[in-house]
Amino acid sequence: MSKSFKHILGLIIFLVLINITSSSFFVRQDFTHDKRYSLSNYSQVLTDKLNKSVHLEIYLNGDMPSEYKRLQREIRYLLEEYAAYNPLIKFSFINPIDDGKNAMEVANQFYQNGMSPKVLNQMKNGEMSEKIIFPWAVASFGEQKIPVSLLSKNTQVDTENLINTSIQEIEYQITNALKILTQNKSKKIAIIKGQGELEDMYIADAFRSLKNYYYIAPFTLDSVQSNPQKTFEELSDFDLIVEAKPQKAFSEEKKHLIDQYIMQGGSAIWLTEHVTAEQDSLMKNQSLFALPKDLNLHDLFFEYGIRINPQLVKDLYCAPISLATGSGRDTEINQFPWLYAPLSQRNQPHIITKNLLPIKFDYANPIDTLKNDLKKEILLQSSPLSQIVGVPKEINLNLIQQKPNPEDFRNDRQNLAVLVEGEFKSAYKNRLKPFDLNNQKDDGVFTSQAFISDGDVIKNEVSKGEILELGFDRLSGNAYGNKQFLVNLTNYMLGDKDLVSLRNKSIKTANFDQAKVKNSKTKWQIINIALAPFLMIVFGALMFFLKRRKYVKS
Repeated sequence: MSKSFKHILGLIIFLVLINITSSSFFVRQDFTHDKRYSLSNYSQVLTDKLNKSVHLEIYLNGDMPSEYKRLQREIRYLLEEYAAYNPLIKFSFINPIDDGKNAMEVANQFYQNGMSPKVLNQMKNGEMSEKIIFPWAVASFGEQKIPVSLLSKNTQVDTENLINTSIQEIEYQITNALKILTQNKSKKIAIIKGQGELEDMYIADAFRSLKNYYYIAPFTLDSVQSNPQKTFEELSDFDLIVEAKPQKAFSEEKKHLIDQYIMQGGSAIWLTEHVTAEQDSLMKNQSLFALPKDLNLHDLFFEYGIRINPQLVKDLYCAPISLATGSGRDTEINQFPWLYAPLSQRNQPHIITKNLLPIKFDYANPIDTLKNDLKKEILLQSSPLSQIVGVPKEINLNLIQQKPNPEDFRNDRQNLAVLVEGEFKSAYKNRLKPFDLNNQKDDGVFTSQAFISDGDVIKNEVSKGEILELGFDRLSGNAYGNKQFLVNLTNYMLGDKDLVSLRNKSIKTANFDQAKVKNSKTKWQIINIALAPFLMIVFGALMFFLKRRKYVKS
């Protein structure tokens, strides 16, 4: 056997061993500073578990402005990463208005399926034109299909920031879709009824989103009067209860039942108002009387370390109110700042609230946190320019004509949503109890409760019988973060913290300074045009000089 043949054979064996080894080990390296093309551990685990094909059809395709082309590229790069981890994830980019389809007809079909197209205004050759794009995907898993939003809902930023925010949310949107399609539901949510809570149509959109993750059912506490033990056992079958804007005072029996539910490890989201003030009354009568509301929950909340005060929060950072001005054909809808509608964010955000749009409140109450052994996280607050207003109080629309005095807004930030976690103590410890239950506890196991001082945070609008998206104001066109806040909060409280954290992924984008680009445009155009010929001349002269020198020496 010749020496060269041995070398070739050794090389072949070496390459075969490398192929065998590489097929057993999966390694990908992301050299970007912010690891934008690296999947989170949560996404990797979820992707690895797939044993059946998932297909994503991406409709953001076709002739688009450069910013949306960049978004399309980022989506493709990330989907390639998913597919590299598991080839059962497949994707394709589709132009929905290809083959001469009517753009408006396609847009209507998308809208009817819950995927609103986006209309872009473009200036071409001195003329303004409209273009429709479809920033959506549809993920399919067997017979199941769900829409996937590819564009951030923040409509109050410029295009560049909108695209950057959308890029940050891509992994969350895709992984969230994979979770909804492939993970079996296990947790249950009870919507408490019987205390004058919001009607189903006004909480439909929030629970329409939550039912993708959890089983949801209404639950009435009225049977506690006749059979408290059975009612308690049925309630204990749920992992979380939601109390959405009750209007009637709670009886001691119902309070005791909920208290024991908490002691056994059940979680609760309280959306309660301790002042009666309704926007509908204001719009109908031009004024309203804000009055204290007693839900008989003060002692319960006090034991849990929370006090919701029967006061109102006014805030200079607020949402607008939409009012009709003029008459007849001259009627216009105009927006005016409404100080009783705080736009709430957190100056040091929790993972539940990070990267969210402002959350809209209406006639919210300030929340005090009380000292005990429980952990309290302030989720939402008013701005530093807030004012606390006592009740009774008459509120009328003349407020929009009054210029607010900044000196009146010195009450600093007011707590509007608080998450409390820990081992709660029973509010009925060392007290006469309305009834006895089997396995009754005075000291609870670890659980969590969220207290939100405005029931309208969960309330969606209804227009002509159509349920509108929670957080969307149809008159102003503004979008708020109410729905994503409630979804994040519920995911967090029911153990899906990794999914909530994924939504907080931040990507640093290197943006051009548009002013510098404009000022240096001519310079760079000259450089681009002249540099190549100049380099060719220099290179040609150098080669001529070297050849001439060579011939002279020879």
